[in-house]
Amino acid sequence: MSDMNDDELFDEQDWGDDGLDAGLLEEELRQAAAVLDPVPAELQQIAVDAYALHDLDARVAELTFDSLVDALPVRGAGDPPRMLTFQAGGVTVDIEVTAHGLMGQVLPPQPARIEVLTGPRPGSSLTSDDLGRFTADAPPPGPFALRLRTGGDVVVTEWLRA
Repeated sequence: MSDMNDDELFDEQDWGDDGLDAGLLEEELRQAAAVLDPVPAELQQIAVDAYALHDLDARVAELTFDSLVDALPVRGAGDPPRMLTFQAGGVTVDIEVTAHGLMGQVLPPQPARIEVLTGPRPGSSLTSDDLGRFTADAPPPGPFALRLRTGGDVVVTEWLRA
């Protein structure tokens, strides 16, 4: 073996016809992962429910501002609220998330029905006033998204962790 260099040791011709079936190997790896590191049933249900919740006619609102990423740090601010801005077409949604809840506004100002989606359980329902303002008394317990129904439009925000 001392006569071979590294290139000869890893030559593709030596590895090509060793009888390994890639499909069989993949299936064995999947089975091993299912036994050693199974997907929790609750997570699997959340994934199925999240897919079932999608609206084909809904526009996805893009996150355009997140104070955790885009804002300058303020000295002395102990627990500043998280500010989020989403946009979809002509609709903008501004949200402030604190330890006490969330509040937001739909722009241009208009009444809207808002659902706070938090996973497999039905989310809380909110209604905005004529100025587009809405509030919730408790912050989302984990990852969340908002579904807004304004007139005939449905807008869904990206999922975020509060």
